[in-house]
Amino acid sequence: MKKIKTKKSNSIDFQVNGGKKLSGIVKTNFSKNGSVGLLCSSLLNKGITTLHGIARIEEVNRVIEILESIGVQVKWPDHNTVVITPPKQFKPENINTESATQTRSIIMLIGPLIHKLSSFSIPHAYGCSLGKRTIAAHVYALEELGVKIKTTNKSYDVSVRKLKPAENIVMYETGETACENILFASALVPGKTTISFMSNNYFVQEICFFLETLGVKIDGVGTSTLTVHGIAEINKNVEYSNSEDPIESMMFISAGIITDSNITITRCPIDFLSLEIEKMKRMGLKYKILKRYYSYNGRTKLADIEIFPSKLKALQDKIHANIYPGINIDNLPFFVPIAIKAKGQTMIHDWYYENRAIYFTELNRLGANITLADPHRVYIQGGTPLKPAQVVCPPALRPSMVILISMLAAPGTSILRNVYMINRGYEEIAERLNSIGADIKILK
Repeated sequence: MKKIKTKKSNSIDFQVNGGKKLSGIVKTNFSKNGSVGLLCSSLLNKGITTLHGIARIEEVNRVIEILESIGVQVKWPDHNTVVITPPKQFKPENINTESATQTRSIIMLIGPLIHKLSSFSIPHAYGCSLGKRTIAAHVYALEELGVKIKTTNKSYDVSVRKLKPAENIVMYETGETACENILFASALVPGKTTISFMSNNYFVQEICFFLETLGVKIDGVGTSTLTVHGIAEINKNVEYSNSEDPIESMMFISAGIITDSNITITRCPIDFLSLEIEKMKRMGLKYKILKRYYSYNGRTKLADIEIFPSKLKALQDKIHANIYPGINIDNLPFFVPIAIKAKGQTMIHDWYYENRAIYFTELNRLGANITLADPHRVYIQGGTPLKPAQVVCPPALRPSMVILISMLAAPGTSILRNVYMINRGYEEIAERLNSIGADIKILK
């Protein structure tokens, strides 16, 4: 594999003048996870793929650098639209290893590339530092189709002789990237492949909608058992629109709550926020659903949500994430600022990742009262006033964002150092928070 240098920006910090109420209207941007999944799945198509609603974030930049390094042509005709033209011959030996090792999205190249190459290697994937993250679910599912994956110290070596459909693939675990990979793989295996224990989270559904646009029939979209009717070839010029990001909607809701503000968040993927809203409602949140409609893909249901200053109380039950339709795993951290605001003690259980809950204790630097019970559980004593502090972003996207929005509620000047992690997943977030009354300065 050839190592290619990427252009890296210098470390960027945020200076936050906190203690201000937010007000006004803010729009939910396009989905981060949908963007990277769609970019990878576009490789299935021999024709030109035009994708609208692709987030302009660092994670997407890394994926595009990877695609370009193996021969894919990617153009941005406008801000959130990419046009992807595949090469006649993919060249994985030229893969940009520096970009590849910065994102776990690299693993999703396996599903498309097995249809283009009989053997190839990709480097090990990283991304957020959230503990050990196995690829066993990818390996076991792809093996059922005839794919062999050998793990070495530096790479995953992939080989395939003859692909075949599978009658009943049982996902070893319901991880979204593994579910996306098996969808990519089965889409171009002629015949019927049935997969059970699938994730039906928002970005897995997005891939199903896109594959249907490409001409692949999928039964059971939105359920945990999917049947993919694979086809021999996809060669068509298509356009598709990515939907909005429920994790970003949740972030703005959390920011409004901890700053005791009245704000409206538009274009919220409501089906993927309903349980979160129900939990907040039981904590005492006052809110209103203003309008319901569909995203540009014509499939994802959206809503505009207005939240009001509310006196919250802690739930007696723990708050924990689960596979959809449970609380989204990436929405769970945004309950931490909400619990800081709520009167009483809240237990948050982040069982999915080995050590993400540890990063929640960084909020103690801002005056929060958070006790770490173990690597998965924290107890939050709510009602503690926050104070300004200087904090370095932890090596994880959502905990970094939680620190930023908590700084908005801390009167005085806080500094958040090295915000690359935030820029991985959020587009122009300082400017957008400033548009609703925050005071964040970008320090370069």
